[in-house]
Amino acid sequence: MNFTLKIWRQANAKAKGRFETYKVTDISPDTSFLEMLDILNDQLVREGSAAIAVEKGCQGSNPVAFDHDCREGICGMCSLYINGRAHGPDNDVTTCQLHLRKFKDGATITIEPWRSRGFPVVKDLVVDRSAFDKILQAGGFISVNTGGVPDGNTIPIAKEKADESMDAAACVGCGACVATCKNGSAMLFVAARVSSLALLPQGKIEAARRAKAMVAKMDELGFGTCTNTQACEIECPKGISIAHIARLNREYLCAKLKD
Repeated sequence: MNFTLKIWRQANAKAKGRFETYKVTDISPDTSFLEMLDILNDQLVREGSAAIAVEKGCQGSNPVAFDHDCREGICGMCSLYINGRAHGPDNDVTTCQLHLRKFKDGATITIEPWRSRGFPVVKDLVVDRSAFDKILQAGGFISVNTGGVPDGNTIPIAKEKADESMDAAACVGCGACVATCKNGSAMLFVAARVSSLALLPQGKIEAARRAKAMVAKMDELGFGTCTNTQACEIECPKGISIAHIARLNREYLCAKLKD
């Protein structure tokens, strides 16, 4: 398979970015999207300034910077906006799980970083997602001493609640919800973290403080407000439901009423 790649290139956070065009050829349809970028970077390094880039004034042999780690859909590092969709034209997958068989041979693929005030561009396709870490530090934890691993029946939790908590905890913090939201809202991420603890006895002690602190930090870091368009749920690679946003709102309002 052959593709034309329009890739966002930006030297650093303060530089002015632009799209540059590259060609990749003879790519297997079973190649993952990140493997295809590896192949492109290998060509850029090997061919040097000779130019794979079609347009003038490109960055020549400089490899394209992009985030990756586990490549198993676990870490959420592979944050790419592909042809106008977070993680590309497939459902319930991260970019590392996206394969080129999802594209037509000869297609032009546009690749961008996350676009959000809360995720400033570091270089090329890499964005600073440390804002999520700061939100978690504000309240996404429990301080109660749980001791060693308890017996499975020591703390009775209804299966429905346990399942819902685990569904929320499946969030990998990739930021697709922010990137696809017209407001750049991080509500789905925050809601998943709050909901996963709010449903368990261990999370009840700090529930009020947690909701207020995480929402306040989210607002402080420049994320937008939620207007319930459901775009975040559609693009979430783990299928996190916006029902968790409703729980976050209840937790937050209850905490404010207690104040």
